[in-house]
Formats: sequence, C-alpha cells, structure tokens
Amino acid sequence: MIKRYTCQNGVRIVLENIPTVRSVAIGVWIGTGSRNEDEKNNGVSHFLEHMFFKGTKTRNAREIAESFDSIGGQVNAFTSKEYTCYYAKVLDTHSDFALEVLADMFFHSTFEEGELKKEKNVVYEEIKMYEDTPDDIVHDLLSQAVYEKHPLGYPILGTEETLSTFNGDTLREYMFDHYTPENTVISIAGNVTESFIAEVEKYFGAFEAGKSEAVISEPAFHTNRVSRKKETEQAHLCLGYEGLKVGHEDMYSLISLNNILGGSMSSRLFQDVREQKGLAYSVFSYHSSFQDSGIVTIYGGTGAKQLDELYETIQTTLETLKRDGITEKELANSKEQLKGSLMLSLESTNSRMSRNGKNELLLGKHHTLDEIITKIDKVSNADVNKMAHQIFTDSYSVSLISPDGQLPKSLL
Repeated sequence: MIKRYTCQNGVRIVLENIPTVRSVAIGVWIGTGSRNEDEKNNGVSHFLEHMFFKGTKTRNAREIAESFDSIGGQVNAFTSKEYTCYYAKVLDTHSDFALEVLADMFFHSTFEEGELKKEKNVVYEEIKMYEDTPDDIVHDLLSQAVYEKHPLGYPILGTEETLSTFNGDTLREYMFDHYTPENTVISIAGNVTESFIAEVEKYFGAFEAGKSEAVISEPAFHTNRVSRKKETEQAHLCLGYEGLKVGHEDMYSLISLNNILGGSMSSRLFQDVREQKGLAYSVFSYHSSFQDSGIVTIYGGTGAKQLDELYETIQTTLETLKRDGITEKELANSKEQLKGSLMLSLESTNSRMSRNGKNELLLGKHHTLDEIITKIDKVSNADVNKMAHQIFTDSYSVSLISPDGQLPKSLL
C-alpha cells in the first residue's frame, strides 16, 4: 500500500511499506533537469548533482562517502532531461541515518571553490568519456535533430564551455529557482512504517519556496538529418519518430508495439537485422516520454559499408509491420514480457522507490499492479496496428555517427 502525504510547505512524501524485505530505498526527487536550462547554463542540473557529494557544513566529500560505506549502504544520483534524483539504499536499521545524510547534502552543501574546480575536471573527463562512446552520442544528436534549439535538445552533461562559467552562486541561484518545495518529492520504499513520514517531514517539511517555477514551452517535432564524421569502427544510426507524452491514454499500446518492434531478442528488428542478415550486433527500439512530447527511437550499429543495407532493412521491417500488422502470438508474448518485467522489477526496493517517485512527480497519481495489468491485457491487435500507422510515418528525424559522416543514399 502506498501512503501519500503533502507537507505544509508543499513537499510531497510517498511511502510504500514492504515488510518482507530488510532494506529501505530513499529518493529525493526534484522536477528539474536539462529541460529547465538555457544556452548559458546548460549542464548546471547535472553539475549540481555532482556537487551535492562534495561537502556540507559538517561533512567533507570523504565523510559523505564513508557515511554509507560504514553501514553497508549505497548512495548515488542521476540527472535526466526533466528531473534529478538523489537516493540511498540501506538496511532498514539505518534508514534514519540515511535520511539525515541525504538532507544534509540537500540543504547544507557548501559548493566550496576548491571542490568546484576539481569537480569541473571530473565532468570534463565525463564529457570526454561520453565522446568516446558514439553509440551514446548518436542519441543526443537525435534529440538535437528532433527538438533543435528547444531545451529538450540540450545535452544533459552540458559542454566544457558552459561548465567553465559555473561557480557557487550559479548553483545556489539555480537551486533557488528550481529546488522548491512544490517541485520536490521524497519517495521511500522498503521495510519502514508509516511513522517514518514524520521523520521525513522533520527535515523537508519546513524549507521555504524560492522563485516560482517558470512555465515550460511545448516543443515542436522537427524532421532533420544530422550526421557527424568521427573515427569509429561502426556507423551508428538512429531514426526518431514522434511518440507520446507521459501518461498518455494510449501508452500501453505504444509500449506493446515497441516491444514487438525492437524491445527483445524475439522482436522484429532483432530477427530481421541481426538474426537473418547479420548486419548488427546491437539493434533495438525504445520510447522516451516527456511532459508534453515523446520520441520513438530505432538504433542500429553496423560497418560503414553496410549502412545502406541496415537502413533499408529497418525500413522494410517497418513497412511490413504496417502492411501486415502484428500476430496474435506477438501480442500475447509482448504482454507477458511486459507483465513479467513489471513484476520482477517490483522485487527491488530501489525500483519501487523510483517508480513511485517518478509517478508522483510527473503524474501525481499511482496505479496498482492490478490496474496496470488490466491496462496491458486490454491492448488489442487493432490498437497496436493503429499505433504503428500513427507513429511510423514519413516524418522522422535521423542522426548518424560514422567514419565518413555520409547518410544512407536513400536519405540524400
């Protein structure tokens, strides 16, 4: 059972008691990410996430790390385009301590100049490491192709140029603008009772709002072709189609379609591209949902000389899917895979904490397991076939990283 509570200052608390485990996962979720940045401060959300681990008024960076190592716990964080999360997973006997350390990081980080300088170098190296993984960069290129100058097209890491301008005031101003009570959710899952809500409120229920959150602008979906020449062994290709926003009523039809197209080893893309033609080791599709938009992405990596054949094979797979539709067996398998993945994920307190935090932050509501399974079971062949025709049109964006930077001939 999920318990929801809103503090007087607007902070939302979501707690799911799981008495059959001995762990507790605690996540501090803030509804801000690279989407909330501009060209001058791109990367500040991610850099702020790093700096939360670099020292508070009472703990230095080493002591923060040792706080969790000494109790056999884990602490980490991540930044996305629309939210940031700081989280810890510990034994249930250490839940109070973990909450106190997370609150200390959230409220009392000092952003000391020496630590700022060192951590900039760390993120510079992270950007360079990212540049050395073209199968990752090509997805960022696709976002730029689809969203152009809209903040959803910005890289989460930012750039070395923007990062070099950040200082302590930059971080504090960004926190004041975006780390507000109504924009914060504390999600807890594990062997902890409802009384723990009072502990959370003690730390997070009194801080005051900063600047009112700006209204975000809805992005347009663009159809561009973006390529980059890079010394790589493979050509990395992404196709991007307009998808659905978070919480869309047809989401389970799209999830089922994606699973059939490129979400598993038995998917059509895997079978057509890898198993039948041996064109790629890695080929898949996935759907990214945002508050007001979404992208369905198809990725494949192959030798540069096989790029045209890879692109043509993907197009043939899509055309066959739209012309002939899906089979009853494919839909049945997809539904069982989705239900199996859902249920297996719920065995992890981290996964439950993450699911509840995102649902509260982005949707403000929570569906039970039975409700979700009912929604999956209701998806029909007609629903999936209709979605295939809706999604896979001639309006799509392309991104490519390859040794010569040349797009497939049929795209020129």
